[in-house]
Amino acid sequence: MRPLVAELKRRFEVSAAETGFQDQHRRALVGAALVAPDHAHLQQVLDAVERFVAARPEFELLSARQRELHSED
Repeated sequence: MRPLVAELKRRFEVSAAETGFQDQHRRALVGAALVAPDHAHLQQVLDAVERFVAARPEFELLSARQRELHSED
């Protein structure tokens, strides 16, 4: 997972980390986050991150979820 997380950080300039399932064999939860000036940019980058992970043949993307938080939250 470390090479994937490092590539996400480098390629998309997001904060990325393995955030869950560390104790399960061959399963991982990876999170990516960013601060963006507008919703369109946020959506564009997160969609690109998801496509990048889904296109990697050594991984099977089981699900993806996006959540947007505002300063008022």
